[in-house]
Amino acid sequence: MITDMTTTARRATFRVDAIPAVELDRIRAAGVDHFGNPLEPRVVRQAGGTPLRCCLREADAGERVVLIAYRPSEVGGPYAEVGPVFVHAEHCDGYAETGRYPQGFRHRQQLLRAYDARGRQVENVIVDGVRAEYAITDLLGRPDVAFVHSRNVLAGCYMFAITRDRS
Repeated sequence: MITDMTTTARRATFRVDAIPAVELDRIRAAGVDHFGNPLEPRVVRQAGGTPLRCCLREADAGERVVLIAYRPSEVGGPYAEVGPVFVHAEHCDGYAETGRYPQGFRHRQQLLRAYDARGRQVENVIVDGVRAEYAITDLLGRPDVAFVHSRNVLAGCYMFAITRDRS
């Protein structure tokens, strides 16, 4: 359950992580994703609708992207899903504002899927981008939650990882 802003403000902050740029550079250099799928760049025809997991915004018309298979969880087990994600076809510096919910996703509803330290789901919450920080803070305030994944609310595709900020 989402708490009010006073309770939320007292809790620990969080960190948002896109797919690491160095990992994506290795995939681009290899020409295949980690599951052997060849990279097939394409040009985005229309803005809005191709969420990029490298820099956490939607692609603009004319940008080159690739669709790769990606497994976001370092923790194995039955919930360690592999799924399709769009990234820039060429090098991208990534997402720099790791202490903030991505502005480029504010207009999207998201499924926040919370996992325990063994990688098992413990909670699923659907939120809009406006209230996302409150839900994230509440989830990470639970002792049984180790990390959270943001996912597309309809297709279930991975968007980004969220952890407690240890800095």
